Amino acid sequence: MAAGERPLNEVVFLTVAEVAAVMRVSKMTVYRLVHSGHLPAIRVGRSFRVPEQAVHDYLRESYVGVETA
Repeated sequence: MAAGERPLNEVVFLTVAEVAAVMRVSKMTVYRLVHSGHLPAIRVGRSFRVPEQAVHDYLRESYVGVETA
C-alpha cells in the first residue's frame, strides 16, 4: 500500500448521483470525467462508484485561484 492510501474497507465510495450533488454538476458531467480518466472509479455491475477522496482531490487540483497584481 502506498503512503497515504487507506485500506479498501475504510474507503467511502460515492454513487455518480452523490458525486454530482457534491460537485453541483450533472450526472453526465461525472460520467464524462470518469470515462476520460480525470476521476477514478470502479465499476459495480452497470454502475460506477467513485472514492470520496478522489472527488476531494479532483476539486482541490481543479481549483482556480485569483491572482492579485
